[in-house]
Amino acid sequence: MRKIKSKTIISIVEELCAGANFELPEDVLTSLEHKVFLENNIAKNVLKEIVENASIAKKEQIPLCQDTGTANFFVKFGKNVRIDGEEDIYSSINKGVSSGYTKYYLRKSIVSDPIERDNTKDNTPANIYLTLVDGDKIEITFLPKGGGSENASALEMFIPSLGWNGVKEFTLSVVNNKGRNACPPLIIGLGIGGDFSSVGLLSKKALLRKIGSENIDPFYNKKEKELLKDINNLNIGPMNMGGKTTALAIFIETSPVHIASLPVAVSIQCHSCRRKTVVI
Repeated sequence: MRKIKSKTIISIVEELCAGANFELPEDVLTSLEHKVFLENNIAKNVLKEIVENASIAKKEQIPLCQDTGTANFFVKFGKNVRIDGEEDIYSSINKGVSSGYTKYYLRKSIVSDPIERDNTKDNTPANIYLTLVDGDKIEITFLPKGGGSENASALEMFIPSLGWNGVKEFTLSVVNNKGRNACPPLIIGLGIGGDFSSVGLLSKKALLRKIGSENIDPFYNKKEKELLKDINNLNIGPMNMGGKTTALAIFIETSPVHIASLPVAVSIQCHSCRRKTVVI
């Protein structure tokens, strides 16, 4: 049994909070840079400014966006690991978030109650999704997600007879009606299956895939390409200014489902798709 000190986790999470908010992942940046050459006029200039913003944020070590988001953590916890210290994995991550968001002057956006709206003043509690895996390591992926893109996301419970055409129509409708306000070009996670409580998480997990990666299922690989083409034909374009680049990618995640149900969730992510992974 391998022991990992809770202090180590707290320190690593603290740095994750800064690193993810200051530096755009290479796959996202490369995709944005490539799209500059495909656009004209205003769309081209907007993409250039987005790329320049990423360069400044990395150089100056300042947030890519003023909205430093809800702190989402996807944790793969090895079965042969034990936390050594006063904190468990959940409290260790939350302490790291509290310290990181305070130390690096990241915006604190979490309120303790949805109606009374009292700010917790340290961006906690984080959303922590833990999966037990084999081995003696802990893999922590941090996904800060801004309120604007989260508000553009949507979930619907369909009847199975609507099939793929229903899923496609719903996805295009969400992007066309709500994605315009989420700072495109977008990255879109599409969750299909599971149930009401799990399909939203499926769609958010889909955002962890790297741009350029292929869906291992041939059917959904084809559907991702089909949907991306249709989305980019909406002419929303970068920052809703028109153009060919409404989305950089769409990723589909599926799960087994009840025979009477077809849950679908569309998780919209803005062009500032911040994510970072550390293995301890």
